[in-house]
Amino acid sequence: MTDALDIAAAAGRLRAGAVIAYPTEGVWGLGCDPFDEAAVHRLLAIKQRPVDKGMILIAGDVAQLDAIVDWDRLPPGRAAAVRATWPGAHTWVMPASPQVPSWITGSHDSVAVRVSAYPPVVALCAAFGGPLVSTSANLAGAPAARLRAALDPALLARLDGVLDGEAGGLDRPTPIRDACTGASLRS
Repeated sequence: MTDALDIAAAAGRLRAGAVIAYPTEGVWGLGCDPFDEAAVHRLLAIKQRPVDKGMILIAGDVAQLDAIVDWDRLPPGRAAAVRATWPGAHTWVMPASPQVPSWITGSHDSVAVRVSAYPPVVALCAAFGGPLVSTSANLAGAPAARLRAALDPALLARLDGVLDGEAGGLDRPTPIRDACTGASLRS
């Protein structure tokens, strides 16, 4: 049985290279330290997701993204448009700063980011001290789990813990938009 974790224990495990499941705004997510290459590659192997697709990062406040996003590469007015949606369930594909590793950007020069308003995510990112990888807690191609009880036992067996809680009320994964153009990439 995968350990049920409180915020402090989950943050400690993440700092030690763990991969955990945690509740997000609408579905359960898998997360790890985005700057720990071994943890990210382990998460990708667990999920059976190719590295070239890139990963979404989730933060508890905008300041946690300042070293990740190259705000200056956005067209005029676009940074304000993005910031107006946060905190909230809006994921934006943004120009990545040079510090963002290729195991996060995949085959892109951008990074998908979200500043959540969901209290468990905000608390976890605050306790961890930065943004986390956030991908749905399912094997690639399988439906995303909205309830903890719906998490695949085979997936759970490969994780280092599960943050106690329940997913929020959003009825699907967050929409994804291009920050440079505003175009919808996933509704």
